[in-house]
Amino acid sequence: MRLDHIMLEDFRNYARQEVSFDPTCNVICGENAQGKTNLLEAMVCLSTGKSHRTRTDRELIRFEQEGFRLEGSVCSRGREFTSHIDVGFGKKKRITVNQVPARMASDLSAVLNTVFFCPEDLHLIREGAAARRRFIDASLCQLRPRYAAALAEYQRLHEHKTRILRDCADRPDLIATLPDFNLRMAETGAILIHYRARFVRMLSDCAAAAHSECSGGKERLDIQYRTVKTVSDPFGDHRLLVIQLLEHQREHHYAEVSSRQCLSGPHKDDIEVTLDGLSARSYASQGQTRTAALALKLADREIHREIIGEYPILLLDDVLSELDPKRQEYVLNRIGSGQVFITCCEEDRLHSLLKGNIYRVKNGVVR
Repeated sequence: MRLDHIMLEDFRNYARQEVSFDPTCNVICGENAQGKTNLLEAMVCLSTGKSHRTRTDRELIRFEQEGFRLEGSVCSRGREFTSHIDVGFGKKKRITVNQVPARMASDLSAVLNTVFFCPEDLHLIREGAAARRRFIDASLCQLRPRYAAALAEYQRLHEHKTRILRDCADRPDLIATLPDFNLRMAETGAILIHYRARFVRMLSDCAAAAHSECSGGKERLDIQYRTVKTVSDPFGDHRLLVIQLLEHQREHHYAEVSSRQCLSGPHKDDIEVTLDGLSARSYASQGQTRTAALALKLADREIHREIIGEYPILLLDDVLSELDPKRQEYVLNRIGSGQVFITCCEEDRLHSLLKGNIYRVKNGVVR
Protein backbone atom coordinates (compact mmCIF):
# COMPACT_ATOMS: atom_id res chain seq x y z
CA MET A 1 0.00 0.00 0.00
CA ARG A 2 1.36 3.42 -0.91
CA LEU A 3 0.35 7.02 -1.48
CA ASP A 4 1.93 8.09 -4.76
CA HIS A 5 0.63 11.64 -5.04
CA ILE A 6 -1.34 14.16 -3.01
CA MET A 7 -3.03 17.47 -3.80
CA LEU A 8 -4.07 19.98 -1.14
CA GLU A 9 -6.10 23.10 -1.84
CA ASP A 10 -6.91 25.61 0.93
CA PHE A 11 -6.16 22.96 3.55
CA ARG A 12 -4.69 24.37 6.78
CA ASN A 13 -1.80 26.65 5.68
CA TYR A 14 -1.58 25.20 2.15
CA ALA A 15 -3.01 27.36 -0.66
CA ARG A 16 -2.42 24.74 -3.34
CA GLN A 17 0.22 22.05 -3.27
CA GLU A 18 0.90 18.86 -5.20
CA VAL A 19 3.56 16.37 -4.13
CA SER A 20 4.65 12.97 -5.47
CA PHE A 21 6.19 10.54 -3.00
CA ASP A 22 8.76 7.77 -2.84
CA PRO A 23 7.25 4.29 -2.38
CA THR A 24 9.54 3.58 0.57
CA CYS A 25 10.67 6.43 2.84
CA ASN A 26 9.80 10.13 2.75
CA VAL A 27 11.48 12.57 5.15
CA ILE A 28 9.66 15.89 5.52
CA CYS A 29 11.84 18.61 7.03
CA GLY A 30 11.17 22.13 8.17
CA GLU A 31 10.98 24.43 11.15
CA ASN A 32 8.00 24.37 13.48
CA ALA A 33 4.63 25.74 12.28
CA GLN A 34 5.54 25.49 8.58
CA GLY A 35 3.10 22.73 7.60
CA LYS A 36 4.83 19.38 8.21
CA THR A 37 2.13 18.00 10.49
CA ASN A 38 -0.59 19.50 8.29
CA LEU A 39 0.68 17.42 5.38
CA LEU A 40 0.43 14.22 7.42
CA GLU A 41 -2.99 15.32 8.66
CA ALA A 42 -4.18 15.51 5.05
CA MET A 43 -3.05 11.90 4.57
CA VAL A 44 -5.05 10.82 7.63
CA CYS A 45 -8.11 12.60 6.22
CA LEU A 46 -7.73 10.70 2.95
CA SER A 47 -7.69 7.50 4.99
CA THR A 48 -10.52 8.13 7.45
CA GLY A 49 -12.52 11.06 6.08
CA LYS A 50 -11.77 13.20 9.11
CA SER A 51 -8.89 14.76 11.02
CA HIS A 52 -7.37 13.22 14.13
CA ARG A 53 -6.69 16.74 15.48
CA THR A 54 -10.06 18.50 15.21
CA ARG A 55 -13.74 17.90 15.83
CA THR A 56 -15.04 19.80 12.78
CA ASP A 57 -13.97 20.11 9.15
CA ARG A 58 -14.34 23.90 9.42
CA GLU A 59 -11.09 24.05 11.40
CA LEU A 60 -9.20 22.53 8.45
CA ILE A 61 -10.08 25.31 5.99
CA ARG A 62 -7.35 27.83 5.24
CA PHE A 63 -7.89 31.27 6.78
CA GLU A 64 -10.47 33.41 4.96
CA GLN A 65 -11.35 30.62 2.51
CA GLU A 66 -14.70 28.88 2.04
CA GLY A 67 -13.63 25.25 1.80
CA PHE A 68 -10.83 22.82 1.05
CA ARG A 69 -10.09 19.98 -1.34
CA LEU A 70 -7.87 16.92 -0.96
CA GLU A 71 -6.97 14.33 -3.57
CA GLY A 72 -4.74 11.30 -3.26
CA SER A 73 -3.46 8.75 -5.76
CA VAL A 74 -3.19 5.41 -3.97
CA CYS A 75 -1.92 1.95 -4.88
CA SER A 76 -3.65 -0.63 -2.70
CA ARG A 77 -4.19 -4.38 -3.06
CA GLY A 78 -2.60 -4.25 -6.49
CA ARG A 79 -5.01 -1.61 -7.83
CA GLU A 80 -4.85 2.12 -8.48
CA PHE A 81 -7.32 4.46 -6.75
CA THR A 82 -7.97 8.19 -6.63
CA SER A 83 -9.64 9.43 -3.45
CA HIS A 84 -11.14 12.89 -3.26
CA ILE A 85 -12.57 15.01 -0.42
CA ASP A 86 -14.38 18.29 -1.07
CA VAL A 87 -15.50 20.32 1.96
CA GLY A 88 -17.31 23.65 2.10
CA PHE A 89 -17.80 26.02 -0.81
CA GLY A 90 -21.47 26.18 0.18
CA LYS A 91 -22.02 22.48 -0.50
CA LYS A 92 -22.35 19.29 1.50
CA LYS A 93 -19.12 17.38 2.15
CA ARG A 94 -18.38 15.17 -0.83
CA ILE A 95 -16.16 12.08 -0.82
CA THR A 96 -15.41 10.00 -3.91
CA VAL A 97 -13.23 7.02 -4.76
CA ASN A 98 -12.40 6.71 -8.45
CA GLN A 99 -15.10 9.33 -9.06
CA VAL A 100 -17.77 7.14 -7.42
CA PRO A 101 -19.51 8.84 -4.45
CA ALA A 102 -18.68 7.14 -1.16
CA ARG A 103 -21.64 5.96 0.92
CA MET A 104 -19.73 6.74 4.10
CA ALA A 105 -16.34 8.11 5.14
CA SER A 106 -15.15 4.61 6.07
CA ASP A 107 -15.14 3.77 2.34
CA LEU A 108 -11.84 5.65 2.21
CA SER A 109 -10.32 3.11 4.60
CA ALA A 110 -11.06 0.35 2.10
CA VAL A 111 -8.47 2.09 -0.11
CA LEU A 112 -5.92 3.66 2.24
CA ASN A 113 -4.90 2.73 5.80
CA THR A 114 -2.65 4.88 7.96
CA VAL A 115 -1.01 4.46 11.36
CA PHE A 116 -0.20 7.88 12.81
CA PHE A 117 2.39 8.27 15.57
CA CYS A 118 3.13 11.62 17.24
CA PRO A 119 5.04 12.65 20.41
CA GLU A 120 1.80 12.79 22.41
CA ASP A 121 1.37 9.05 21.81
CA LEU A 122 4.51 8.41 23.86
CA HIS A 123 2.35 9.32 26.87
CA LEU A 124 -0.42 6.91 25.85
CA ILE A 125 0.23 4.61 28.79
CA ARG A 126 0.08 7.36 31.41
CA GLU A 127 -2.95 9.18 30.01
CA GLY A 128 -6.57 8.49 30.90
CA ALA A 129 -8.76 5.78 29.41
CA ALA A 130 -10.16 8.12 26.74
CA ALA A 131 -6.76 8.32 25.00
CA ARG A 132 -6.45 4.53 24.81
CA ARG A 133 -10.03 4.21 23.53
CA ARG A 134 -9.25 6.72 20.78
CA PHE A 135 -6.23 4.62 19.85
CA ILE A 136 -8.36 1.46 19.56
CA ASP A 137 -11.19 3.24 17.75
CA ALA A 138 -8.86 4.88 15.21
CA SER A 139 -7.48 1.51 14.19
CA LEU A 140 -10.72 -0.47 14.21
CA CYS A 141 -12.63 2.18 12.24
CA GLN A 142 -10.15 1.66 9.40
CA LEU A 143 -10.09 -2.11 9.62
CA ARG A 144 -13.75 -2.92 10.26
CA PRO A 145 -16.48 -0.88 8.51
CA ARG A 146 -19.16 -2.44 10.73
CA TYR A 147 -17.30 -1.20 13.79
CA ALA A 148 -17.08 2.33 12.38
CA ALA A 149 -20.85 2.36 11.76
CA ALA A 150 -21.61 0.96 15.22
CA LEU A 151 -19.32 3.48 16.92
CA ALA A 152 -20.97 6.40 15.13
CA GLU A 153 -24.41 5.11 16.15
CA TYR A 154 -23.35 4.51 19.75
CA GLN A 155 -21.91 8.03 20.03
CA ARG A 156 -25.16 9.48 18.67
CA LEU A 157 -27.23 7.50 21.19
CA HIS A 158 -24.88 8.48 24.01
CA GLU A 159 -25.28 12.17 23.19
CA HIS A 160 -29.08 11.84 23.16
CA LYS A 161 -29.15 9.94 26.46
CA THR A 162 -26.83 12.49 28.05
CA ARG A 163 -29.19 15.31 27.05
CA ILE A 164 -32.15 13.40 28.50
CA LEU A 165 -30.35 12.89 31.81
CA ARG A 166 -29.35 16.54 31.90
CA ASP A 167 -32.89 17.78 31.26
CA CYS A 168 -34.97 15.25 33.22
CA ALA A 169 -34.89 17.30 36.45
CA ASP A 170 -36.95 19.96 34.70
CA ARG A 171 -38.85 17.47 32.54
CA PRO A 172 -39.43 14.23 34.51
CA ASP A 173 -41.43 12.80 31.60
CA LEU A 174 -38.16 12.32 29.70
CA ILE A 175 -37.17 9.46 32.03
CA ALA A 176 -39.78 7.30 30.30
CA THR A 177 -37.66 7.42 27.10
CA LEU A 178 -34.55 5.98 28.78
CA PRO A 179 -35.41 2.24 28.39
CA ASP A 180 -35.50 2.59 24.61
CA PHE A 181 -32.12 4.34 24.54
CA ASN A 182 -30.67 1.81 26.97
CA LEU A 183 -31.71 -1.11 24.77
CA ARG A 184 -30.32 0.45 21.61
CA MET A 185 -27.08 1.40 23.37
CA ALA A 186 -26.74 -2.16 24.69
CA GLU A 187 -27.28 -3.66 21.24
CA THR A 188 -24.77 -1.30 19.64
CA GLY A 189 -22.37 -1.47 22.57
CA ALA A 190 -22.25 -5.27 22.27
CA ILE A 191 -20.89 -4.85 18.73
CA LEU A 192 -18.16 -2.53 20.03
CA ILE A 193 -17.17 -4.98 22.74
CA HIS A 194 -17.07 -7.85 20.22
CA TYR A 195 -14.53 -6.07 18.02
CA ARG A 196 -12.54 -4.43 20.79
CA ALA A 197 -11.94 -7.70 22.65
CA ARG A 198 -10.56 -9.38 19.53
CA PHE A 199 -8.44 -6.38 18.58
CA VAL A 200 -6.91 -6.15 22.06
CA ARG A 201 -6.07 -9.85 22.00
CA MET A 202 -4.14 -9.36 18.74
CA LEU A 203 -2.61 -6.16 20.11
CA SER A 204 -1.37 -7.95 23.22
CA ASP A 205 0.38 -10.66 21.21
CA CYS A 206 2.03 -8.26 18.74
CA ALA A 207 2.97 -5.66 21.36
CA ALA A 208 4.51 -8.25 23.67
CA ALA A 209 6.83 -9.40 20.89
CA ALA A 210 7.77 -5.82 19.95
CA HIS A 211 8.38 -4.82 23.57
CA SER A 212 10.52 -7.86 24.24
CA GLU A 213 12.70 -6.98 21.26
CA CYS A 214 13.08 -3.35 22.29
CA SER A 215 13.77 -4.11 25.96
CA GLY A 216 16.18 -6.95 25.19
CA GLY A 217 13.80 -9.49 26.69
CA LYS A 218 14.14 -7.99 30.16
CA GLU A 219 10.43 -7.31 30.70
CA ARG A 220 7.12 -8.98 29.91
CA LEU A 221 4.37 -6.72 28.57
CA ASP A 222 0.74 -7.75 28.79
CA ILE A 223 -2.47 -5.99 27.71
CA GLN A 224 -5.95 -6.78 28.99
CA TYR A 225 -9.28 -5.42 27.79
CA ARG A 226 -11.46 -3.88 30.51
CA THR A 227 -15.17 -3.31 29.94
CA VAL A 228 -18.22 -3.08 32.23
CA LYS A 229 -18.07 -5.45 35.19
CA THR A 230 -21.27 -7.36 34.35
CA VAL A 231 -19.74 -8.64 31.08
CA SER A 232 -18.30 -11.98 32.13
CA ASP A 233 -16.81 -12.83 28.73
CA PRO A 234 -16.28 -10.11 26.08
CA PHE A 235 -15.85 -12.91 23.51
CA GLY A 236 -19.30 -14.24 24.30
CA ASP A 237 -22.49 -14.38 22.25
CA HIS A 238 -23.97 -11.06 21.12
CA ARG A 239 -27.31 -11.72 22.83
CA LEU A 240 -25.59 -12.48 26.14
CA LEU A 241 -23.53 -9.29 25.88
CA VAL A 242 -26.71 -7.26 25.36
CA ILE A 243 -28.33 -8.83 28.45
CA GLN A 244 -25.24 -8.15 30.56
CA LEU A 245 -25.01 -4.54 29.38
CA LEU A 246 -28.68 -4.00 30.23
CA GLU A 247 -28.02 -5.44 33.69
CA HIS A 248 -25.21 -2.93 34.22
CA GLN A 249 -27.47 -0.10 33.09
CA ARG A 250 -30.16 -1.14 35.60
CA GLU A 251 -27.58 -1.14 38.39
CA HIS A 252 -26.57 2.42 37.52
CA HIS A 253 -30.00 3.87 36.76
CA TYR A 254 -30.42 5.93 39.93
CA ALA A 255 -26.79 7.05 39.91
CA GLU A 256 -27.18 8.24 36.31
CA VAL A 257 -30.37 10.19 37.04
CA SER A 258 -28.82 11.70 40.16
CA SER A 259 -25.53 12.70 38.49
CA ARG A 260 -27.18 13.55 35.16
CA GLN A 261 -24.41 11.60 33.43
CA CYS A 262 -24.29 8.43 31.36
CA LEU A 263 -22.23 6.16 33.64
CA SER A 264 -22.82 2.74 32.07
CA GLY A 265 -21.52 1.37 28.79
CA PRO A 266 -18.45 0.68 26.64
CA HIS A 267 -17.75 4.42 26.36
CA LYS A 268 -15.96 3.78 29.67
CA ASP A 269 -13.79 0.92 28.30
CA ASP A 270 -10.03 0.83 28.82
CA ILE A 271 -7.02 -1.39 28.26
CA GLU A 272 -4.74 -2.27 31.15
CA VAL A 273 -1.03 -2.41 30.31
CA THR A 274 1.24 -4.28 32.71
CA LEU A 275 4.99 -4.88 32.85
CA ASP A 276 5.96 -8.06 34.68
CA GLY A 277 2.51 -8.06 36.26
CA LEU A 278 2.62 -4.46 37.55
CA SER A 279 0.52 -1.60 36.21
CA ALA A 280 2.62 0.33 33.70
CA ARG A 281 0.54 3.46 34.30
CA SER A 282 1.30 3.44 38.04
CA TYR A 283 4.75 1.92 38.35
CA ALA A 284 6.67 2.12 35.05
CA SER A 285 9.49 4.61 34.56
CA GLN A 286 9.37 7.20 31.81
CA GLY A 287 11.62 5.06 29.62
CA GLN A 288 9.47 1.98 30.22
CA THR A 289 6.24 3.80 29.36
CA ARG A 290 7.77 5.11 26.14
CA THR A 291 8.91 1.64 25.16
CA ALA A 292 5.44 0.28 25.88
CA ALA A 293 3.83 3.06 23.80
CA LEU A 294 6.22 2.30 20.94
CA ALA A 295 5.25 -1.36 21.16
CA LEU A 296 1.54 -0.48 20.98
CA LYS A 297 1.93 1.65 17.87
CA LEU A 298 4.20 -0.78 16.04
CA ALA A 299 1.84 -3.63 17.01
CA ASP A 300 -1.03 -1.64 15.49
CA ARG A 301 0.91 -1.53 12.22
CA GLU A 302 1.46 -5.29 12.31
CA ILE A 303 -2.24 -5.92 12.94
CA HIS A 304 -3.12 -3.88 9.86
CA ARG A 305 -0.71 -5.96 7.79
CA GLU A 306 -2.15 -9.20 9.14
CA ILE A 307 -5.76 -8.21 8.43
CA ILE A 308 -5.45 -6.36 5.10
CA GLY A 309 -2.48 -8.29 3.74
CA GLU A 310 -0.09 -5.34 3.35
CA TYR A 311 1.49 -2.70 5.52
CA PRO A 312 -0.46 0.51 6.07
CA ILE A 313 1.25 3.85 5.54
CA LEU A 314 3.20 4.75 8.67
CA LEU A 315 3.22 8.43 9.63
CA LEU A 316 5.85 9.43 12.20
CA ASP A 317 5.32 13.04 13.22
CA ASP A 318 8.50 14.29 14.92
CA VAL A 319 8.60 11.16 17.07
CA LEU A 320 12.28 10.34 16.66
CA SER A 321 13.42 13.62 18.22
CA GLU A 322 11.62 12.59 21.42
CA LEU A 323 13.44 9.25 21.67
CA ASP A 324 16.89 8.33 22.91
CA PRO A 325 19.33 6.84 20.35
CA LYS A 326 18.53 3.25 21.37
CA ARG A 327 14.81 3.67 20.77
CA GLN A 328 15.41 5.68 17.59
CA GLU A 329 17.45 2.80 16.20
CA TYR A 330 14.77 0.31 17.25
CA VAL A 331 12.03 2.22 15.39
CA LEU A 332 14.15 2.73 12.28
CA ASN A 333 14.98 -0.98 12.18
CA ARG A 334 11.29 -1.89 12.34
CA ILE A 335 10.08 0.29 9.43
CA GLY A 336 12.02 -1.25 6.60
CA SER A 337 8.86 -2.58 4.91
CA GLY A 338 6.01 -0.45 3.63
CA GLN A 339 5.80 3.27 2.92
CA VAL A 340 6.85 5.62 5.71
CA PHE A 341 6.59 9.39 6.21
CA ILE A 342 8.81 11.00 8.84
CA THR A 343 8.72 14.67 9.84
CA CYS A 344 11.67 16.33 11.53
CA CYS A 345 13.39 19.69 11.94
CA GLU A 346 16.85 18.48 10.91
CA GLU A 347 17.41 15.63 8.45
CA ASP A 348 21.17 15.16 8.81
CA ARG A 349 21.05 11.93 10.84
CA LEU A 350 18.04 10.52 9.03
CA HIS A 351 19.66 11.10 5.64
CA SER A 352 22.51 8.80 6.61
CA LEU A 353 20.19 6.09 7.95
CA LEU A 354 17.35 6.02 5.45
CA LYS A 355 16.95 5.79 1.72
CA GLY A 356 14.19 7.71 -0.02
CA ASN A 357 13.16 11.29 -0.72
CA ILE A 358 13.70 14.38 1.39
CA TYR A 359 11.20 17.26 1.20
CA ARG A 360 11.51 20.68 2.78
CA VAL A 361 8.46 22.61 3.93
CA LYS A 362 8.31 26.37 4.47
CA ASN A 363 5.17 28.50 4.85
CA GLY A 364 2.93 25.80 3.40
CA VAL A 365 5.10 25.14 0.35
CA VAL A 366 6.85 21.80 -0.21
CA ARG A 367 10.06 21.61 -2.23
